[in-house]
Amino acid sequence: MPARHISSQSFDEILSDLGDDPAIPDPHGIRKPPPQKSIPPRPSSQSNGNSFTASLSHSQIKNLTQGLAVHVILVGALIAIAVGFFVVYNAFDSNSQNALEESQKQISELKKELSLMRDEIYQEQEDLYIALDELEVSIHSLEEKKPDIRVFSKPQIPTHESELRRWRYLGASQMGISHQAYFHTGKSHLVFEKGAQVLGEWRLSNIEKGLVTLTHSQGKSMVLKASKGP
Repeated sequence: MPARHISSQSFDEILSDLGDDPAIPDPHGIRKPPPQKSIPPRPSSQSNGNSFTASLSHSQIKNLTQGLAVHVILVGALIAIAVGFFVVYNAFDSNSQNALEESQKQISELKKELSLMRDEIYQEQEDLYIALDELEVSIHSLEEKKPDIRVFSKPQIPTHESELRRWRYLGASQMGISHQAYFHTGKSHLVFEKGAQVLGEWRLSNIEKGLVTLTHSQGKSMVLKASKGP
């Protein structure tokens, strides 16, 4: 192998490139530590967080805000619909209740009118029986031969009935348990409580706003309507 000539300066450069041998001790600290390569700093999490927040603040936050606004509008609309339905339901229920009360009132008035009509029909039926009896007696009296006169037992009219029919019922008043009716006999004014004996065996059995009912001990009843005139 041919010999090579290396200058001292070249040898020092080679040793400098190779570095110090760690096996050779350096008690006096002549060796210089090798230069350290600079390590690029890592991006901190804070910078990542700042970039993420910056990206959210411009695009995603806007979308989130719009989505929340839509949800709020939908919830408000549902609440308004529920409130409107509740108001309409209460109004309908109130109208139904008023209509039911009005129907019950009309039914009560019809019952009273039917009761009055029934009493009037009974009275007209009784008058018709009396007229038929009188007509039958007249027919028998016209026969050529001596008729066998039949005596028909006419229904006996209770005492004071005709007089009571001339009375005028003026109205009623009630204070506590006391219920009174006012009458005009044609000569004077009289006041009777419910259940009181009015005239003879006639008693005041019922008092209403538009009529009173008088009953006899024999079972007959009489209705006097309230007077509308002065």
